[in-house]
Amino acid sequence: MANRGPSYGLSREVQEKIDQKYILDLEARLVDWIILQVGGNIERPEPGRLNFQSWLKDGTILCRLINSLYPPGQEPIKKIPETKMVFKQMEKISQFLHAAEAYGLITGDLFQTVDLWEGKDMAAVQRTLSALGSMALTKDDGQYRGEPDWFHKKAQGNRREFSEEQLRQGRSLIGMQMGGNSGASQSGMTGYGMPRQIM
Repeated sequence: MANRGPSYGLSREVQEKIDQKYILDLEARLVDWIILQVGGNIERPEPGRLNFQSWLKDGTILCRLINSLYPPGQEPIKKIPETKMVFKQMEKISQFLHAAEAYGLITGDLFQTVDLWEGKDMAAVQRTLSALGSMALTKDDGQYRGEPDWFHKKAQGNRREFSEEQLRQGRSLIGMQMGGNSGASQSGMTGYGMPRQIM
């Protein structure tokens, strides 16, 4: 963690709760997918949250990952500099997040740069990468490399067109959502203000 002392009290409890959301099995699947998707000579990190963080922390692998989901020549991040400067590394993470949003991820699926850089919420990083894998699998444009059962396909729209006659027939029916009165009667009802007779 970036020059930060230990947390105490409520801060510590909150951080422990966040850390509990981190899933080691998901980490292994994400590492397998990233290595397969990006290709080349990427070194596999040792298992564990801190090792996963340091593997992704400089942003290079993330940028290569998002570029690999596009056809050659259409990559969103044109230049990925290898640098040790903190500002440049955080900028690469930010570029990845913007490119992931442009790829189709919703803002709620994206982690914050500090979540990865400072290791504040690595579970959020896992959720973003899972959402990216799901989106790549759903697009089915030939750029996804990996097992089809690693991620869930996102639901697609299923628009339906109805003719005027079908719409007219639908207006004459009372749907079950409106409720019904079958089986309703007033037997056993007493007038208001009268006590109920219990026998």
